[in-house]
Amino acid sequence: MTELTGLQIFKYLPGAKKAEHTNCKACGCATCMAFALKLAKKQIDISNCPYVPEELKEKFALHQKAPQKTVEICGVKVGGENVLYRHEKTFVNRTAIGIVIDTADADWEQKLKRVEDFEITRIDEKLRVDFVVLKNADNEIMHRTSGYKNIITFEELKKLPLLKANAPTFQETILHLIFARHCAIKERDEKFENPVYVYFAHQEDLKDMCARASFYICKYANMLLFEDFDETLMSTLMTLRQNIFTDPQKPLQVEAKVYEFNNPDENSIIFMTTNFALTFYAVANELESLNVPSYLVVTPAEGMSVLTAWSAEKFTSKMVANTLKKFDLQNKVKTRNIIIPGLLAHMKAELEEELKKAGLEFKITVGTIEAYKIADFVKELS
Repeated sequence: MTELTGLQIFKYLPGAKKAEHTNCKACGCATCMAFALKLAKKQIDISNCPYVPEELKEKFALHQKAPQKTVEICGVKVGGENVLYRHEKTFVNRTAIGIVIDTADADWEQKLKRVEDFEITRIDEKLRVDFVVLKNADNEIMHRTSGYKNIITFEELKKLPLLKANAPTFQETILHLIFARHCAIKERDEKFENPVYVYFAHQEDLKDMCARASFYICKYANMLLFEDFDETLMSTLMTLRQNIFTDPQKPLQVEAKVYEFNNPDENSIIFMTTNFALTFYAVANELESLNVPSYLVVTPAEGMSVLTAWSAEKFTSKMVANTLKKFDLQNKVKTRNIIIPGLLAHMKAELEEELKKAGLEFKITVGTIEAYKIADFVKELS
């Protein structure tokens, strides 16, 4: 079953059949076609038309139903997806990552502490393991672990409406995941409406595990469970997951302001970039690791990257001048040199001219294109 389009809905309405009540406007729309198009976009209720046939009501009700259930585990939502591809709309809930710990193992408490202590920060977001699943946990063990967050027993997990996708081979598992998502989204098949997960038993080859898990995140595991815990593996998978499940309709951006690194003073170097989060963190990480006092002026660009912001006129010479005035940078530093991204080398003369008109005594230096070259650039600058 495919999505109901406006034209498919229109075929059921009086206007398509040139029957009585064609374009009667009882629904509040000028024509039956206008009503069908609005209904397909969920901009109007089907009950607005008193002449909708029962067949269309049944089809529409089926399409209104969520194709995949949402299951909550320790406060983490799993499943609930309604598209096959992110660009169609957006993905809803990230692939949950859980660690299975067998309390029969002698070192289970040390492993639990490692999991609980694990945390990475990326693009201003703290990433952690979503929950821990305890095997062979009796009441005493559950009492001992009551101070930890997000713990569920293996028995409780098995009672949840989840579909396990493990198959004998990697390829068969992938086909299972794709088939299940397709049946849930396109066919609205209730046999596949439960979120799907893959279970990773203990294995020595972490690289192989990482490769397979990465593919499952992309196609289409709602949850991954691991008997092994490795900080590097988790960091890699969470970085990928963050990229995949970022809403493409909402640019990642940071606050536009002056950021300080390594206790800068009035003689510190000054860099400039846009408020696109990925660019900001790439530059910020380099400046922080330099151990050289510096400022980073971040301009408002609606979360666009440097070249995109320039082409969309979100990074202009006037905007740069206004930003420097707003942050009163000239009165804070004696440094009269601002380093701009290498991709904006063509703006050097234009920027200097605009800054001069604005009464700002700054010169422009063209920096690097890639953030990783900043360290060598600063050495040469010195």
